[in-house]
Amino acid sequence: MDFDIVISGGGIAGLTAAAAFGAEGFRVLCVDPAPPITDRAAAGADLRSTAFLQPARDLLTEAGLWPRLESHAMALQVMRIVDAGGTGDTAPVAHDFDAADISQQPFGWNLPNWLLRRELSAHLADLPNVDYRPGTATTTLFTRAAEARVGLSDGNRVRTRLVIAADGRNSPMRQAAGIGVRTTRYGQKALAFAVTHAEPHHNVSTEIHRSGGPFTLVPLPDHEGRPSSAVVWMEKGPKAQALMALAPADFEAAMTDRSGGLYGPLALASQRTIWPIISQHAEHLAGERLALVAEAAHVLPPIGAQGLNMSLADLRTLRDLARTSPEGIGDTQMLAAYERARMPDIRTRIAGIDLLNRASMQSDPLLRAARAMGLDALHRLTPVRKTLMQLGLGARSS
Repeated sequence: MDFDIVISGGGIAGLTAAAAFGAEGFRVLCVDPAPPITDRAAAGADLRSTAFLQPARDLLTEAGLWPRLESHAMALQVMRIVDAGGTGDTAPVAHDFDAADISQQPFGWNLPNWLLRRELSAHLADLPNVDYRPGTATTTLFTRAAEARVGLSDGNRVRTRLVIAADGRNSPMRQAAGIGVRTTRYGQKALAFAVTHAEPHHNVSTEIHRSGGPFTLVPLPDHEGRPSSAVVWMEKGPKAQALMALAPADFEAAMTDRSGGLYGPLALASQRTIWPIISQHAEHLAGERLALVAEAAHVLPPIGAQGLNMSLADLRTLRDLARTSPEGIGDTQMLAAYERARMPDIRTRIAGIDLLNRASMQSDPLLRAARAMGLDALHRLTPVRKTLMQLGLGARSS
């Protein structure tokens, strides 16, 4: 056998999987067709950011990654949800959800995606049992009961006990295994970019809801001496495209208006990127010698920092199963246990985020009023508020 595990996909989830299984002593190959872009100013850089919630940090620590990341991370102490009505015609109403209500730790820690790729790639270079090959893609998959054979774009074919598909929403490995998906399209797009602003963020992550979708500011370390945040701005497709086409000065005026001026004037501190918003989940999480994780398994609108943290929950479950029975890695029993453990949580969270996104999109005044009243009730009822925060963290019961 050439490897214990072959990971198809070198995004954040794939690189983290390589580190996590490498730390357990497994022989790992991780491939991705595109070399990672590790400079925020480079063309094609991923300008989104990732909020690692509390359970995710535990996995990063056990994988040996957190010491590389901690100094770059910005703590998320408060989640602020602002209801700004439909078109800016009503006064914004804000509700704060403070991590101190449920924990001595912040909700999580935010890092830019381009920086994560830089640090994760560097870490893999230090692991002797991990072979990381950027610029190489998986091309074919042949499985049988005892092993999988994976064809690579460099002409090689490797034998492995388990293939982990972390190769995105259009996963080639998922398609090769014949696993279908169910997709919901919202007619929305999201713009992602970084900004600086006059007012400090005080470690507050802010979601501002208005018809079309939320405008989210997530704390980043200061940039060029000014407070900075990562922004994801969701709008209906045509409006998002029109915003993308604006000249920088006009775009800055539009985003400052959309933010309600909460942090003062916003100034662009990066390029802008845009992508379509969907919900999607695979009909199965596993096939013969194959496990789906991350966007190969589930895709969510960027609300509530759920996407990558669900992905890391996938990895933690696989890692724990492999720890329990390393000799059975990739076999039928392990993969069946993985699907049983993860599928209910995935479907529940997709349904919840779908509901939140649809509520945020509403422009009807009565529906907007119901949205605001529901948020107010959830915030005022302390036991409900604390329970929802725990669920949002993905905390597991002991």
